[in-house]
Amino acid sequence: MMRVAVIDGQGGGIGRLITEQIRKALPQTEIIALGTNSIATSLMLKAGANEGASGENAVVENAGEVDIIVGPLGIILAHSMRGELTAKMAEAIAKSKAQKILLPLTLSKVEVIGVQAEPLPHQVEQLINRLKELAEVKKDV
Repeated sequence: MMRVAVIDGQGGGIGRLITEQIRKALPQTEIIALGTNSIATSLMLKAGANEGASGENAVVENAGEVDIIVGPLGIILAHSMRGELTAKMAEAIAKSKAQKILLPLTLSKVEVIGVQAEPLPHQVEQLINRLKELAEVKKDV
């Protein structure tokens, strides 16, 4: 079984949408909701995450314990999400051996060139398709 960490902050809307779609498309997946704050974590839990934890230590301790990390690009940028994403969080996520699947969304002044601007639901659909591919590979191993 795949263990996926969904990481989000602020209002948690992106993490909620990702969690809902993973739960619908890959119901056997273990989803760990990691919020930079309790509101984001709570929304992801309501959306179907198996477990959840909030804050810097939760992200740092759990980033290395999952197969895949998903969320917006800002989760690997220190001080993003209006300062909620700490340098320790960004480092733990970036250093994790987990595969990272990131949506090119950020409130920071970071622009990713070569990426098509797509509405959030389309980006999440692409993320889910990639998770399905990875789940098939994991099944075959």
